[in-house]
Amino acid sequence: MLRIAVPNKGSLSGPAAEMLHEAGYQQRRESKELRIVDPENEVEFFYLRPRDIAIYVSSGRLDIGITGRDLLIDSGANAEEILPLGFARSTFRYATKPGTAKGVEDLNGMTIATSYEGIVAKHLADNGIDAAVVHLDGAVETAIQLGVAEVIADVVETGTSLRNAGLEVIGEPIMKSEAIVVRRTGADAEEPKVQQFLRRLQGVLVARTYVMMDYDCRVEQLEKAVALTPGLESPTVSPLHNEGWVAVRAMVPAKESQRIMDDLYDIGARAILTTAIHACRL
Repeated sequence: MLRIAVPNKGSLSGPAAEMLHEAGYQQRRESKELRIVDPENEVEFFYLRPRDIAIYVSSGRLDIGITGRDLLIDSGANAEEILPLGFARSTFRYATKPGTAKGVEDLNGMTIATSYEGIVAKHLADNGIDAAVVHLDGAVETAIQLGVAEVIADVVETGTSLRNAGLEVIGEPIMKSEAIVVRRTGADAEEPKVQQFLRRLQGVLVARTYVMMDYDCRVEQLEKAVALTPGLESPTVSPLHNEGWVAVRAMVPAKESQRIMDDLYDIGARAILTTAIHACRL
C-alpha cells in the first residue's frame, strides 16, 4: 500500500482532507484517529503533526506527505516538493521598528526572532548575512518590545498585528508558502502508485479552476466564439438540427466564466451554460 502522511490539525488539515475526499480517497471520521486504511485505493493514511511530516517522509517510512512549503524548508529534511496544492498560502517577511533597517542587507550583526529558524537561517546564508537567530514559539511581535531581538521574521497576511505592535515590514518576502506534496529526495519519480495519486490531486486542482461551458452559435461567428473559448486542446463543435448553427463545448477558467459568457452573447451566441467539473484527467 501507498503510505501517505496527512496533517492532523491546523490550517492544513481541513483543506487537505477535503482535497483527498474530492480525489476519491477515504478520510478519517474522528479527529482522534491517527491512521486509516483505504483498501479500495490501496492507500494507508497517517495523521501527523504538520511540522513532522517532512521528517517522516525523508526517513523512507512513509512514501509521500502533505505539508507546507515553509515546514519542509524549516525542517531541513531530506525531502522535496513534487506538487503545489494551492491552499494555505502565506508570505514570510522581516519586520522591525521604523528606521532600524530597510532590507535583508541591513541585518548584519542583528538578532532576529522567529518560529521558523530553519527558513530564516537559510535565507540569511543565501544572502551572505551574519545575524543571530532566536527561536520563539507562537507570536513573536513582542520580542522587539522586550529586547529579545531587533527584528522578527514571521507570516504576514494583512500586516495589522505588526502595525499594532509599532512595526513595519522591510525588504522583499523571505518566501511564499502553500500546501505541497513532498517525497524523499531521490525517490523513484515514476513509481506508479505515486503517479496515480498525483494525477488524482491534479484532477481536483483542474476541476476547481475550470468549468465546462456549452453554447450555440451561428457558423459565421464560430471563429470569434472559439477565440473566446479555445479550451485546453480545442473545443468540441457539433452541428445542430437547424442549419447554420453549431453547439460548442469547452473548458474555461472559472474566474473568467461570467466575462466570457457576456462576450459570447455579444457576438450572437445563445443557450450559454456553465457546469461544474467534479473530477478530470488531462
